[in-house]
Amino acid sequence: MYKIKLVIALLISTLSLQLLFAAEPPTHPILVNQQSYRIRTIVIDAGHGAHDPGTKGRISVEKNVALQVALKLGRAIQQELKDVNVIYTRTTDVFIPLYERIGLANKKKADLFISIHCNSMPNTKKRIVTGYRRRKGKRIPIYRTTYTQNTTTRGTETFVSGYGRLSEQDAAVRENASMLLEDNYKENYEGFDPKDPESYIIFSLMKNAYRDQSIKLASLVQEQYIKSGRESRGVKEQSLAVLARAGMPAILTEIGFISNPTEERYMNSAEGQSTIVTNLLNAIKNYKRQVEN
Repeated sequence: MYKIKLVIALLISTLSLQLLFAAEPPTHPILVNQQSYRIRTIVIDAGHGAHDPGTKGRISVEKNVALQVALKLGRAIQQELKDVNVIYTRTTDVFIPLYERIGLANKKKADLFISIHCNSMPNTKKRIVTGYRRRKGKRIPIYRTTYTQNTTTRGTETFVSGYGRLSEQDAAVRENASMLLEDNYKENYEGFDPKDPESYIIFSLMKNAYRDQSIKLASLVQEQYIKSGRESRGVKEQSLAVLARAGMPAILTEIGFISNPTEERYMNSAEGQSTIVTNLLNAIKNYKRQVEN
């Protein structure tokens, strides 16, 4: 069954990349040898929203932190880069399907797409023996199931759409789970199942014309995090639905672990959010300076 699915995925990827989304992304000027190229439009995406809260910490939820940072980043860009138009995928607590987020960026012919999220470590399931009972003369242990979370993992990481191994798709599984909350999600994504690891073969095989530019921007973001004293978990490629059909350089940045109490307080503080916004703004400025001609 796995080999059959793999062959089907290869055929889908090779013969028709349009199976996942209805329209091809627009041709972006950065890939055309134009004499003058300028970054004019940036789409900022605050992850999750409404009935899709994202990850949860002790004092906050991801959707709210992401929106706060997204709005502050947008204002900072408008203040510092007067020639750049900022478009938000959401400005309030509403739910936006993943395909509509990147669809908006494609429609507006955006030059950059930046999705903001908070990271989290999954709960670990553990069975504890709480006592014994006898059955047919034998002692049978009585178990209680507990769930614990690693609260010490910390750091930032930035993702681009790419070719991560199936065994390394934790972030993709978590972020793509949002599509399960969409009406008719199987129709929206042509049968893609975010619960099935084998489905990620399809996203992994999709050609991403903006991979190099996305990695460049992601690397600049991580460099800025490091300069401000944050721990970097690096730039990673994942099969992310929100980035898969981007018609421009696109990244998803995890600004910290909401499962880590220290980082959660940092991401909720005015100082922490200000530093994160400065990191992202500086990365955008550096990228803009490098690619414009």
